[in-house]
Amino acid sequence: MHTAVIGSEGKVVEDTAGTSTGGASLPGVEDPRSVAPRDARELSRQFFKRLTELEEGTHDYQYARNTLIEMNMSLVRFAAGRFRGRGDDMEDIVQTGMIGLIKAIDRFEISREVEFTSFALPYIVGEIKRFFRDTTWAVHVPRRLQELRVELAKARDELAGRLDREPTVAELATLMNLPENEVVEAQIAANGYNSSSLDAALTGDGPENGESVLADFIGVEEDGLRLVEDFQSLAPLMAELGERDRRILHLRFVEEATQAEIGEQLGCSQMHVSRLIKRIITRLREGMLGELGCA
Repeated sequence: MHTAVIGSEGKVVEDTAGTSTGGASLPGVEDPRSVAPRDARELSRQFFKRLTELEEGTHDYQYARNTLIEMNMSLVRFAAGRFRGRGDDMEDIVQTGMIGLIKAIDRFEISREVEFTSFALPYIVGEIKRFFRDTTWAVHVPRRLQELRVELAKARDELAGRLDREPTVAELATLMNLPENEVVEAQIAANGYNSSSLDAALTGDGPENGESVLADFIGVEEDGLRLVEDFQSLAPLMAELGERDRRILHLRFVEEATQAEIGEQLGCSQMHVSRLIKRIITRLREGMLGELGCA
């Protein structure tokens, strides 16, 4: 059986034998990493459908799985870009994100009728966040204070052994040949090395026994924080809108004016306002999906 080989732009470049084991053949992909996101979206559906028909461990199964991984690497690069500037090597971040991509591919079920990009991104971002959680400080602390924390710990252990008690700030400052205010600053910074769960019990065995937990004392959950990343992605798209379109969105979603009220201010009908809002939202949605590599 023959099928088309798809090149870097998703175009047919030659006809060749496709992979097949009793079912529909799979397209041969010349360079999976160079397939455009729009083409990768449709090709991924074909490969996932075929993957359900293949026996795990066979050559055809491995071909389909490996091609899916390479075709969707752009998702990993997109997700990794969110963490640019954290100070870590981008290659390490991308490699970590690849773990999430592979997990998503192995767990994706095409029968759910959900786009793979929407399914995979939480896995990829989750792995990257876990990487930062496990390998970095709980909060950002300047490198000078990170290094000072290590010296402070050594000095504290040495003095505690000599004095058979916890040393004072003055004693630590003398041993480390530092001003007392720098020792205090290092002690405060050291608190950023580890974090505590908000559900951690302050007394007893846990919240299930009625004891207080840390979250009870530091405010309430703010649902709006979940939207911060979306706002950051939406901001440049909003900036590209015309003044009238931005005004319409402000009236509708900030001032919560009705379409009829907006029509009165703009001098047009409610129906026309409805069409304008739909057009603006469609443009923003397409822009957001384009950033995700889903366009």
